[in-house]
Amino acid sequence: MSAPLLHFDCPTGLAGDMLLGALADLGVPEAVLNAPLEPLGLAGQCRIVVREGRNGGLRGLRATVEQHTPQPRHRHWRELRQLLAAAPLQPTVQAMALRCFERLAEAEAVVHGCPPEAVHFHEVGALDAVADVLGVCAGLQFLGATRISCSPLPAGHGTVSTDHGLLPIPAPAVLELARRYRVPLLDSSRRPPGELVTPTGLALATTWCQQFAAMPDLVPTTVGIGLGERELDRPNQLRLLLAAPVPPGGGPLPVAGDDPLQPGREWIVLLACQIDDMDGEALGALQQQLLAAGARDVWLQPVQMKKQRPGQLLQLLAHPRDLEALRLALWRHSTTIGLREQWQQRWVLPRRIEQRDTPLGPVRIKWVTLPDGTVRSKADHDDLTAICEARQLPLQEVRRAVLPLLQREPKP
Repeated sequence: MSAPLLHFDCPTGLAGDMLLGALADLGVPEAVLNAPLEPLGLAGQCRIVVREGRNGGLRGLRATVEQHTPQPRHRHWRELRQLLAAAPLQPTVQAMALRCFERLAEAEAVVHGCPPEAVHFHEVGALDAVADVLGVCAGLQFLGATRISCSPLPAGHGTVSTDHGLLPIPAPAVLELARRYRVPLLDSSRRPPGELVTPTGLALATTWCQQFAAMPDLVPTTVGIGLGERELDRPNQLRLLLAAPVPPGGGPLPVAGDDPLQPGREWIVLLACQIDDMDGEALGALQQQLLAAGARDVWLQPVQMKKQRPGQLLQLLAHPRDLEALRLALWRHSTTIGLREQWQQRWVLPRRIEQRDTPLGPVRIKWVTLPDGTVRSKADHDDLTAICEARQLPLQEVRRAVLPLLQREPKP
């Protein structure tokens, strides 16, 4: 069972047991989730059990770690690392589990002000957390996804009871992991108080996911639902989407909202930097390179910089999936040594593109539907200018020739 893409959709948070349930719902056998416990000598002491359940009226699978023998609640990172490193585990599962716990140790070290070697795990060192991490790593290895992404996460609010007493939410280790790995946390102030993201869940996500962003373009093939324990004001579930990439060429643009007559909301990222040591020709070439790398739009604005130097504020809009390519393009083709990123939500109207044949040649028409059901249309400018160049005609004459097409709405 394999697919090239896997997306963690986490509307109500992220925890290790929710990931286990979702993996099982995708079809990962329970035996695969439990397999790493045998080499560690833990198979007789605990077992991951998955059962059908409901939360908020929706079905899913709920995973629990059943402990058969008493276990210590505390483990040092040094002890846990030696246990994992010495076990004859599958190499990828072993490497990713060690990386996950190492990230937890480093975050806890910052929180407690001590070296990572001296970190004394509490809840995250308990047996159920070890089983969660090993089971999730084994399940993700079994799926064989070539690229894994995760949605931005709800931060949660309030307090959580721990061995250190009441701690604020997000828990200190969660906040440190989010800071280290640039994980976007969403406002949860309108939700009931409570912990939505656990340190173990976030450490697993930062270990396996290449990006934290809105859902990329994909064609879902299988959906796995993992249920959380708590009852919230909405179904408490994590969805794993096993998917294929959108075929090249794409077809009509997708409608962003559930209602085809209503605007939809999506994530967009604003990248910005200030430049005072590139000339106009170089800046023009840079804009073209950024557009070729996937920028939705690029613009320059004159600014006064330090040391009284005139410069340019360069800004661009990017889809989250294109961020890495655009960062690399900016480092390579500009002189900037720093970038600013701002995650924003934008509303977009439903649209589709249709190619029409005209006496002058093919022209793409973009149709946009307003919330009241009326439709606007516009001919693609690149197609119009291509006709102008091919036929040596002025732009206004070409526009008049395609005007009748703009008055015929596309077929639904």
